[in-house]
Amino acid sequence: MSQLTPAAPIVAILCSDSREVDFVAELVVRTLTEAGMVCAGFLQRDVPRPERSRCDMLLENISSGEAVGISEDRGPHARGCRLDLGELMRAMALARAALGPGTDLLVVNKFGKTEAEGGGFRPLIVDAIEQSVPVLVAVPWRNIDSWRVFAGEMAVEIRVDTLSGDGLAVCRQLGLLPDSSGEEEERAPGLSA
Repeated sequence: MSQLTPAAPIVAILCSDSREVDFVAELVVRTLTEAGMVCAGFLQRDVPRPERSRCDMLLENISSGEAVGISEDRGPHARGCRLDLGELMRAMALARAALGPGTDLLVVNKFGKTEAEGGGFRPLIVDAIEQSVPVLVAVPWRNIDSWRVFAGEMAVEIRVDTLSGDGLAVCRQLGLLPDSSGEEEERAPGLSA
């Protein structure tokens, strides 16, 4: 059972680009880990490639530090989605293996196009909720409608541009840690598929 008691099982950070949330997710993980809590899931690392228009996407497994490359190399002039679905599924299996009774938070790097279309990390989010593990996820505005259909009342939404301060302040603003008054809000019901 998680030591965290957020207002809802899922905390969604709304953003224009999920790279805006990468720093926030890393700050949250570092703060909670230093406080003795166990985080699972992934932090996204974008790695520039010379002579390429787009970065390679790596997911760093929070539990093990292992990096999983989720970008297909389709050449220097490739356009469109370069997501390697096989590697994304491997990453999900690694995160599922790290979920357990001692996990305090699952971090999902983003609810991207694949999740908006019904795949990707959606089953991992559901697994975490079923195990009473709170979830922190970046949700780009372009996927907000699909996100809201998926998460329903299970999520609170917070815009990334409203977050500021050190790790403890950000964790409090996200509702992951109680504010200084120590009051806790009631959890929201129901996850719809």
